[in-house]
Amino acid sequence: MNSGIKRRKAQVDSTHCVACGSCAKVCPMQAIEIVRGITARVNPDKCVGCGKCAVECPASVITIREAEA
Repeated sequence: MNSGIKRRKAQVDSTHCVACGSCAKVCPMQAIEIVRGITARVNPDKCVGCGKCAVECPASVITIREAEA
């Protein structure tokens, strides 16, 4: 069942992520992990879309987007 409710979620451009871990360190929900030292991955079930990770990302590869709840 699609409720049509939109929630903000972080999204990582994994093709340009430098896997520095800055985003994971500032995430208050621990929704971001660095995968195999290659890229960051966001757990959409934990992400609240606060945007702290996007602000902290030195490569500017994280965006906050509307997603279906």
